[in-house]
Amino acid sequence: MKKPAQERSGEVPSPCIKKCSLDKNNICPACFRSIEEIAAWGDADDDRRREIVEAARRRRSRSGQ
Repeated sequence: MKKPAQERSGEVPSPCIKKCSLDKNNICPACFRSIEEIAAWGDADDDRRREIVEAARRRRSRSGQ
């Protein structure tokens, strides 16, 4: 039986903190991922997940949080 992508990769944990919403720019103010990054997360390999986490980190930093 095939495992879900998150279990297969598992090295990079999701930045989701279960306070999902989107701002006017389609960015979640809780995890700072874009809607596209959130949608892609389930099928993303660890390299792509690291890219997403880094992009979210940069957004958080620019926001002052």
